[in-house]
Amino acid sequence: MSEIEIRDDRAAGRLEAIGDGEVVGHIEYFVLEAPARALVPVHTIVEPAHEGKGIAGSLARELYGIAAREGIVVAPLCPYVVKWAERHPAEAPAADPELLRAAMEWLRAHPGRF
Repeated sequence: MSEIEIRDDRAAGRLEAIGDGEVVGHIEYFVLEAPARALVPVHTIVEPAHEGKGIAGSLARELYGIAAREGIVVAPLCPYVVKWAERHPAEAPAADPELLRAAMEWLRAHPGRF
């Protein structure tokens, strides 16, 4: 496989890993506006043929990088991103519990979204 390119499709709420012209993994997320602006990852998926290649970690790292460049935070609800953040505290600042609660409330209010 060639180099992985990571592309943010904000309109679709997907951070995609592209390899050899196809999506090999992605993080589904939404943008929370209040109580603070945040990126909220909900699911991380890597195609079975591409598992074990560090794609999920690259996606998580880029999601935190995007947030840092935009001056906002990540409020992870995705179990993979939560674990990744625990292993990389220097790159993944902990989200405020109030922000996480707001993200969960948003998700419950939009059940068909994910």
